Amino acid sequence: MGKLTVRALRAVLVMVLTGSVFVQALMLWALVSGKDPEDGSLPLTPLRIVTILGIGAAQVALVCVWRLVTMVRRGTVFSHGAFRYVDVIIGAIVAAALVWFAVTALNAPGQRDDPGVTLIMAGIGLAILGVALIVLVLRTLLAQAVDRDVEAAQMRADLDEVI
Repeated sequence: MGKLTVRALRAVLVMVLTGSVFVQALMLWALVSGKDPEDGSLPLTPLRIVTILGIGAAQVALVCVWRLVTMVRRGTVFSHGAFRYVDVIIGAIVAAALVWFAVTALNAPGQRDDPGVTLIMAGIGLAILGVALIVLVLRTLLAQAVDRDVEAAQMRADLDEVI
């Protein structure tokens, strides 16, 4: 991975993380200050809570991506240490899907006249779970690459002994 690519990705990660912290702080402020009265159309307090939790899940994934990019830059991504970050990313994506399903459930009573919205939201939750499955497949590919790297290192060591 080139230096420009790493810098660009890190810049994007910093912007997204900064923006998410800002939005999370505003939502937390609205939650604790009570300056945004609920009009009864939506249960805003539970929606704010699950949104804050969902943003937290995304932030965890962003930090893990940052760590993986650091490992790529150092050339250590094909090691067992990378699995910890990939596993946390998978967990964060699953947590985000669960949060989305909670938002769907909170929104569903208001959609009795048009249940299609609830079905679309549930479909989005399934798509989020699909992303977790894709990352799980990529984790399997990483495991295969780590195994090949270990195997290649062993072959090099054996070859060095012969020579």
